[in-house]
Amino acid sequence: MTGPRYTPLALTLPATVPFVGPETQERQRGAPFVARIGANESVFGPSPRAIDAMQRAAGEIWMYGDPENYELRHALAVHHGVAPENIVVGEGIDGLLGYLVRLLVGHGDAVVTSDGAYPTFNYHVAGFGGVLHKVPYHDDHEDPTALFAKAAEVDAKLVYLANPDNPMGTWHAGKDIVSALEALPEGCLVVLDEAYVECAPEGTAAPVAADDSRVIRMRTFSKVYGMAGARVGYAIGSSELIASFNKVRNHFGMNRAAQAGALAALKDEDWLTHVQQRIAGSRNRIEEISRSNGLLPLPSATNFVAIDCGRDGVFAKAVLDTLVEQGVFVRMPFAAPQNRCIRVSCGGEVEMTAFEAALPTALAKARAS
Repeated sequence: MTGPRYTPLALTLPATVPFVGPETQERQRGAPFVARIGANESVFGPSPRAIDAMQRAAGEIWMYGDPENYELRHALAVHHGVAPENIVVGEGIDGLLGYLVRLLVGHGDAVVTSDGAYPTFNYHVAGFGGVLHKVPYHDDHEDPTALFAKAAEVDAKLVYLANPDNPMGTWHAGKDIVSALEALPEGCLVVLDEAYVECAPEGTAAPVAADDSRVIRMRTFSKVYGMAGARVGYAIGSSELIASFNKVRNHFGMNRAAQAGALAALKDEDWLTHVQQRIAGSRNRIEEISRSNGLLPLPSATNFVAIDCGRDGVFAKAVLDTLVEQGVFVRMPFAAPQNRCIRVSCGGEVEMTAFEAALPTALAKARAS
């Protein structure tokens, strides 16, 4: 008896996922987390209007979702002042990244990213046989100049750049990214991941025309909108590029209830403002807790704070492990020197109190070891 005949590429790939989920860790430790502040979810939740819309849609869940995402795409187009043809909706930014890589990257094609940037993008590139070229962060910021120079050097098809950045929380002014684009080589596409831009200061979003063929911008309802479990993301790009997604995307991939929830969330600007204020307050609280324990929080334009633990990745991992042991789920960057930090997502009073109580013990144990 023979088994499936895998492709040569599939045979070379590890059977792993980019992130170990908090549910997996809860099963391993035999108890739920007291504070789930590691995945940059919004504990402040979605708009009550979005919840109501999804509950009402539950009665219609026997129907497939609109494969054209018509209402949501048109609402997003109005929201951003672009044409509906400049918008594609997908199963979170992760799903859209997979489709984009499938469209553009073949075996041996060069792709550029920062060393330590969002690993799911790397996962998709490897899955289609691309070759990743990495540049280091500069002062804990992604470095557009270095990224675009490397793209020219290796004839890259794609460059991944997050603004604001995950996992460091740092950011560039949008106008500076536009200026850096002048050095982008011909035929290279910038994947500008703006998942956290609603958390950032005004002027962070890059003022790029929707039909600028050099850039595709990625947005999500997972962060400020509080709908990570619904898996709704969208991209803004040139009409030709956006149309090409119809060649490869899962046309029935969007959950009907998620479509309804995202549409309602987009219209509730008061709730968006409320959550932005909660995030700002929580960032301040994380910074205060960090400093009171002798640690250095990095300035953040996201819904998390990277905290410099003052030593190396081994020490930061020891701090993280003891936080997890105490029921506080956090994560950390995986590449040096950024892995000297732990990354703590914004939370409410319950989560912040748990983090504040657990951190001194985690630091003491790490220092003792």
